[in-house]
Amino acid sequence: MGTVGQLAEPEDHLSPPETVDTAARDAAAATSPIRILLVEDDDGDALLVEELFAVSGAQVELIRAQTLADARRENLEQIDCVLLDLDLPDAHGLAALHQLKSDRSEMSVLVLTGFDNERRGVQAVAAGAQDYLVKGQIDGQGLARAVRYAVERRRADEARQQLELARAYQEENARLERGLLPAPLVTDPELLLTAHYRPGRQRALLGGDFYDAVQLADGTVHALIGDVSGHGPDAAALGVCLRIAWRTLVLGGRGAEDVLPTLQVVHDAERYFPWMFTTLAMVTIAPDRATASVRLAGHPPPLLITRGAGITALEPPRVDPPLGVVNDASWTPVAHALPHRWSLLLYTDGLIEGRTGVGADRLGGEGLEAMVGGLRDEPASGLLTSLVERAEELNGGPMLDDVAAFLVQRR
Repeated sequence: MGTVGQLAEPEDHLSPPETVDTAARDAAAATSPIRILLVEDDDGDALLVEELFAVSGAQVELIRAQTLADARRENLEQIDCVLLDLDLPDAHGLAALHQLKSDRSEMSVLVLTGFDNERRGVQAVAAGAQDYLVKGQIDGQGLARAVRYAVERRRADEARQQLELARAYQEENARLERGLLPAPLVTDPELLLTAHYRPGRQRALLGGDFYDAVQLADGTVHALIGDVSGHGPDAAALGVCLRIAWRTLVLGGRGAEDVLPTLQVVHDAERYFPWMFTTLAMVTIAPDRATASVRLAGHPPPLLITRGAGITALEPPRVDPPLGVVNDASWTPVAHALPHRWSLLLYTDGLIEGRTGVGADRLGGEGLEAMVGGLRDEPASGLLTSLVERAEELNGGPMLDDVAAFLVQRR
């Protein structure tokens, strides 16, 4: 077996969704009073609760509401815990609990019951209350402890939910990444394939950049790189679909001239929004490695890197449209002669859209050629990484868009 594409490990590929900084929030909560909403229509019982908190020495901010309607008018997002009487003028039994939990499901609620209503307290816990307290059977320390435990349980539940959500996103993103960034099916020992992917700084999810390479039985090698418009799971899902469809078409023996028209049919059927389009570059390398045919669908042209002739952008005589823009589009192949030793750099436009300084022009294709020229003596394993890092250095930080680069070299 020959060399299979050596793929650079994607860095910080897929970040979980933005979550609340629980450590900072909990630190702040430890030094600030607990905000408690007391929903109680009896003035005597309300006064007793105030005295119990005063005796306990707990740092609390007590807000009184006499009816359910008054309680719902409070900003519940700013409330840490609710002490709820089950017998209110406008709500009886568990109705008030159900209504408050429907307004803010994650809110901590402690139910206040009378001596003969412990059964309702148990029912309230089953309905979503953190606990129940029997009036006249609890002292100040017990009341403060019950409130503190209820608040901490709610915070622990929130942290656990965030962890589960982050894990789900990580698993989803890992599946998308495997679909977008595969191991090329190339066995020619004379060819070395290197890939590099780095996500843009303003997103939490992998975008629609993808690449692939396939070698046929006669030695022909097809290489692809593409970029779906937009970001997030919809773009990534379409990118995965297109890459797998492309690989299937090539391995199934579909002629190169038919691959992109068929891929456009798949694209239009699978895109989630009608405005989505995809740019891509497809390179077909002859079995003798002496020629390469390039098809561009609105995508930046590959760079041909040679020791003697320098760096050449393989630009077509005309600009053919991206997938999903023109129904009856065609993509004209342009043949290029290859020297004995050569490298082909395929990349997405995230690499050339960075700026070269504050307020400066974007890097662009010519800037990329100059950068590659200064780095082409780098070993293959480090060339793409150095190239992306240099672009980020000029940009003053990570690129706004994803960056994918794919290097095919003849040793």
